Amino acid sequence: MVMARPRTFRGPGEGADFMCKWHANPWAVLVTLSLGFFMTLLDLTIVNIAIPEMIDGLGASLDQTLWVVSGYALVLAVLLITAGRLGDLFGPRNLFAAGLVIFTLASIACGTAASPALLIAARAVQGLGAALLVPQTMTLIISVFPAQRRGTAMGIWGTVAGLATLSGPTLGGILVSTVGWRWIFLVNVPIGLAALALTFLVVPDIRHGRKHRFDVTGVLIATAALFCLTFGLQEGEHYHWGPGIWALLAIGASLVAGFLLNQRTKQHQEPLVPFALFRDRNFTVMTVLVALVSMAMIGLVLPFNLYLQSVLHMSAIKAGMVLAPSSLVSMTVGPFTGRLADRIGGKYLLMAGLTLYATGILVIVLIAGVATPWYAFIPATVITGLGIGCVIAPMSTEAMRNVEPRLAGAASGVNNTIRQIGSVIGAATVGALLQGRLAAELAAGRTYADAFIATMHVTAVLPIAVVMAGALACLLVRNHTKAELADPVPAAATRETTPSR
Repeated sequence: MVMARPRTFRGPGEGADFMCKWHANPWAVLVTLSLGFFMTLLDLTIVNIAIPEMIDGLGASLDQTLWVVSGYALVLAVLLITAGRLGDLFGPRNLFAAGLVIFTLASIACGTAASPALLIAARAVQGLGAALLVPQTMTLIISVFPAQRRGTAMGIWGTVAGLATLSGPTLGGILVSTVGWRWIFLVNVPIGLAALALTFLVVPDIRHGRKHRFDVTGVLIATAALFCLTFGLQEGEHYHWGPGIWALLAIGASLVAGFLLNQRTKQHQEPLVPFALFRDRNFTVMTVLVALVSMAMIGLVLPFNLYLQSVLHMSAIKAGMVLAPSSLVSMTVGPFTGRLADRIGGKYLLMAGLTLYATGILVIVLIAGVATPWYAFIPATVITGLGIGCVIAPMSTEAMRNVEPRLAGAASGVNNTIRQIGSVIGAATVGALLQGRLAAELAAGRTYADAFIATMHVTAVLPIAVVMAGALACLLVRNHTKAELADPVPAAATRETTPSR
């Protein structure tokens, strides 16, 4: 089979020399993708710390301000599958660039919004931009990196996720206290512009040698189903899990069943979710695992952060610094575990990492008291960081290792959607446990501090249980050997592509 390389620009001058040197260079592509990915994850965490300032600055209610947070996550979760398939249709570079443009313009709109309604609307548009670009990052990584180097690339990709998570509360606190809450959005503008310029300089326009058709019916059903499920889970606690919420969740579940039946009839055409993906055992196991890990991470961070601020009375910035060792260790070990996964496979790294993460959660819960000093948590947060650092890169690598290039967009969309849904389920479940158990402990006559600590002991069961379930699921992973990955030709040159025109 004859392969065509992605088109490179050639012309006079140093600009042309730069483009010839860096165009389609895998590491330059990874830097560009990481900039866009960093922005989208930063905006999931940076806004929380500015809620009081937004309430004062816009005269917003607490409900309106919370929708500034949840509206972004809702749109992102609902559109990821569709955006992944759009990348197959129009090219991942084009969708990545479109996402950057929308996200950057929406960031300007957020930073200049004059009312709560305008800010919520702009955040929803931000979610659209994020949904367009996020699935393309994984698709492009597996397209430009040869098989034996993808683990390293995924490790760096995971490091970027850790950096964004770490930077959100800290950077948000600095911006809010110095230049004002609007800059938590405006800070995205220079990053977005830089990423957009690099996109057209270094990212190849990779198209596979066949035309794709767009499954409009599947998109409509999937969008409605994900909206019902995500909205119901996000807002269930707010509406006290009343009949309306349960009806919405039931409708969402029915739509999921209808979607699967619809997709079953289109497997020989162009389905939105190709069932062929799930014939690969590793992709199926990693799809389950990514949801479990997302649930576990929320299950630890949410109650632990509340404990630090409400029981130990730390500021948001100081609480973020207590959590920082976990992210720092994860960022440090991620590229190394990714490289190790390339050599020995991810199966045992995943099992070890998940076990370490569960151990770290258990230690945190056992040492948490009404007056525990901040430094006592350092060993436990280092253990959780080491654990999650051993999970992120191998999990992404094993999920995408055997996926056909023509299905990469769909696979990335499914993977990222399940990740978001896992986070939403984790937040809803932990939130309900926190609220219910804390009320019961307070009713029993305990002080708030003692009641919250007792509640943490209960909520910790969720992340520990799902993490250990994930470790057991990894027994089903088919491990590979280094010899199986022998692929001396760069991936971008060995896939059936047609140059952009």
